[in-house]
Amino acid sequence: MRYVVTVGEERFEVEVSGDRVAVGGKTVVARLEPIAGTPMSVLHLDGTAWSLAMSYAHQRWAVQHRGRIRAVEVVDECTHRMRGLTGGRAGAGGVVRAPMSGMVLRLEVEVGQRVSRGEALVVLEAMKMENELRAPGDGTVTRVHAVPGVAVEKGAPLVELGPAS
Repeated sequence: MRYVVTVGEERFEVEVSGDRVAVGGKTVVARLEPIAGTPMSVLHLDGTAWSLAMSYAHQRWAVQHRGRIRAVEVVDECTHRMRGLTGGRAGAGGVVRAPMSGMVLRLEVEVGQRVSRGEALVVLEAMKMENELRAPGDGTVTRVHAVPGVAVEKGAPLVELGPAS
């Protein structure tokens, strides 16, 4: 499985296959062992163990190692591509578009509604799976193009978002 991992301002493409993790052309054997009842985990990389304190909030990890805390975001490749189609995650302004062809199942918002980053906007059915499209940032719904029961093509505008008011 492929992921896009952002650590602070740096972005990495990561491929995970079993216990093998490839980053920047280098493959390592990796295993993360949470320590039950604590925020601590042990990360094993090619036989070397690293102690980490980890907590998850606001769709990001806070990872502490040797007294330094780093914000870490991990998203799968599909979500990363969807963000590209919906204008990314920095702010909600713009148009949320269909990441693939499919059928609009439900609208979760209406014009004038304030939304928070990550809040469901539209549910799209594609390849017999429900795909919940979420707000890329805080904002206000300014226009709804999607209609339940109507098929849309990849890239079709679904919802327009403006700044939070």
